[in-house]
Amino acid sequence: MGRFFRIKLRLRRFLRRHSWVATIVRSFTIFSIAFGSAFGFISGALSPHSGYDPNAFAIGVSFLFALACLWIVTLGIRLRLMRRRLRTIAMHNEAMADRNWELQEAEQRASTLFEAQDDLIVLRDLDGRITYANDAYCELAQISRSELIGSTATLKVLEQGDTALESSGTRVYDQKIEGPLGPRWIAWREGLVRNDAGAPAEMQCVGRDVTDRTESERALTEARDQADAANRAKSRFLAMASHEIRTPLNGIIGMSGLLMDTQLTPEQMTYVKAVKTSGDALMALIEELLDYSKIEAGKIDLENRPFALSGLIEDITELLAPRAQTKGIEIAAYVDERLPIQVTGDAARLRQVLLNLAGNAIKFTATGGVALIVEPGIWPNEISFLVRDTGIGIAPEAQQRIFREFEQADDRIARSYGGTGLGLSISDRIVKRMGGRITLASTPGSGSTFEVSIPLAAADTGEANSFTAPDLAGQSIMLVAPHSIEASLISRRLQRWGAQTCIVSDANVAEALLPERSWHTVLIDHTLGPQTMEAFAIAARIHATHRIVMVTPSTRQDLAASETAMFTGYLVKPLRASSLAARLTASPEIAAPSLVSEAIAEPTATAPAAAAPDKGLSILVAEDNEINALLMRSLLTRLGHNVVITTNGEQAMESWLSATSAGTPYDIVLMDIQMPRLNGIETTKQIRAQESGGLAAQSGRRTPILALTANTLVEDRYACFEAGMDGFLIKPLDREKLEEALAGLAAGRHIAA
Repeated sequence: MGRFFRIKLRLRRFLRRHSWVATIVRSFTIFSIAFGSAFGFISGALSPHSGYDPNAFAIGVSFLFALACLWIVTLGIRLRLMRRRLRTIAMHNEAMADRNWELQEAEQRASTLFEAQDDLIVLRDLDGRITYANDAYCELAQISRSELIGSTATLKVLEQGDTALESSGTRVYDQKIEGPLGPRWIAWREGLVRNDAGAPAEMQCVGRDVTDRTESERALTEARDQADAANRAKSRFLAMASHEIRTPLNGIIGMSGLLMDTQLTPEQMTYVKAVKTSGDALMALIEELLDYSKIEAGKIDLENRPFALSGLIEDITELLAPRAQTKGIEIAAYVDERLPIQVTGDAARLRQVLLNLAGNAIKFTATGGVALIVEPGIWPNEISFLVRDTGIGIAPEAQQRIFREFEQADDRIARSYGGTGLGLSISDRIVKRMGGRITLASTPGSGSTFEVSIPLAAADTGEANSFTAPDLAGQSIMLVAPHSIEASLISRRLQRWGAQTCIVSDANVAEALLPERSWHTVLIDHTLGPQTMEAFAIAARIHATHRIVMVTPSTRQDLAASETAMFTGYLVKPLRASSLAARLTASPEIAAPSLVSEAIAEPTATAPAAAAPDKGLSILVAEDNEINALLMRSLLTRLGHNVVITTNGEQAMESWLSATSAGTPYDIVLMDIQMPRLNGIETTKQIRAQESGGLAAQSGRRTPILALTANTLVEDRYACFEAGMDGFLIKPLDREKLEEALAGLAAGRHIAA
């Protein structure tokens, strides 16, 4: 069947191509049929033996006529079908013509669009010959289209950028091309396209002029590099300035401290204290400037370690208490008991922020006091730290400005209270770095409230709670205090513990309230005066089980035995929660130790130990500054140690080698970092190299080396430890920190003071 169809198809194609053959065959066939029929009919009619029968003849003629009619009808039907097919073909041809016209029009529009484009468009075959190029490409190449078509011409490349390959296979790259108006940056996109079916694919290249963008990016990159270089230069300058300022400041503060230990007249002591106070103020200013430079350079690193929240807050209030009590105001803290005992975060940075806020509150408060309140925040794991004062307040128009660098509320405040205007800016940046925020609510003349909200998750240390709140349900406690800051926070804490509290500011009113009920405890503030306090204590003896006096560290020595005989105990302000709980739950039959004896004995217990140990350490000091060398010699001699001073790294190295070779090695080496000839880092490396070569085995141990540096940058500390040092001390030196560091090194610990 398939073979017959193929033969028929080939025959039709042949006849369609050679129509004259079909005409001859058709004419011959028609003539043969007509001639044969006529000849047979006539011959049969004239033959004597034909047996002519008119009836049969009529039937035959009728049959032939019917066949002719059938053939005519068949031809008519076929003709009609052919006409219908011709009409369909004509309509299809017309549609094809319209479609062809549309395609031509679209092609013309696309060609016009390509030509009007500012982008460069060029098509190349697989051999690299150009098959199409738009006007923009011809203009940049400065060659006519007719010359470009069929050629392998390329643009002159001055600089080649990086190449990237997209997932679709498109190649993207930038080139700097030489053009008639100067060099231009072109961003190319290359990909294979197929324009005609059956034709090979072509490489289509579309380029866009990105000179302005590239130049802007390069300008921004250069500006960024210059800014980074400026930041590095500024950091180096600050480090150098810090070192150069701290070095003489070390002598000022250290020598003034030594001078205060000598016998001085009251006038001389006043002058020496003024010198030391000025040095401490200058030191605080330097620390602020260094912190600001670190934050601005993005070099602030946050730790994430567990710490005790209540301990941190109470340490801050105790640290600031002497400053507040000197001004005659109060400072108190309250930590909500719903908060976890330990949280995870950067305790040092949080301490810095709260010290700054609370220190400012003390500075701008003349009456009343400062409250540091810690409570849960509005979000999960968020803790809010409120620093509230009763100071001068801040005007609404200045409340946003004070968080900027070197800004204060107004010039009058800057002249009256001093300061650089960096503290709040540094605190704000640190808090934001910790993922928190600082808000301010203030009314001029009524005080301010700074709220620091920071996410701090509870720390799972597995340690038991060291403090358990007492159960004071149903107990009545009276607080007699002239100020309301600390008394209100104590009352708030006691109410949390279940107690019923009553705050009274007048001792006479408090004495009148004593007979009204049975009091578990009365707390009386020592600021009411000795006579008032003693009279109230006598009156409260038969009404209150616990009679506790609240004193400050400075007023404890002023207590007399007659004043304390009527009290069962005392508490030192600012109060710690654990101390308050312990005193309230103590048995009333067990009297508290004598306040007078404790007050007298305490300075002896807390004073730095100046007595020489049984056997001092042998210490090598490498310090090029004469004043600092004198200070180190004096401090170490007072601590009972034997000191050898060298002024540069080479002398220190020679002295260490001599002592080690003689069998009397130094116990500790205090090494200044910046020294002439051989600095402290290189000297330490040489010492460690000598020890690695066998001197350590000869001496029997490794010599501890402690860095003396005025540089506080993190990279400087890393450099010290990488060189082999065991710790470092930051100038200006403090005698207590020096003693602690020496003890730590002697115990084999790394100490950073």
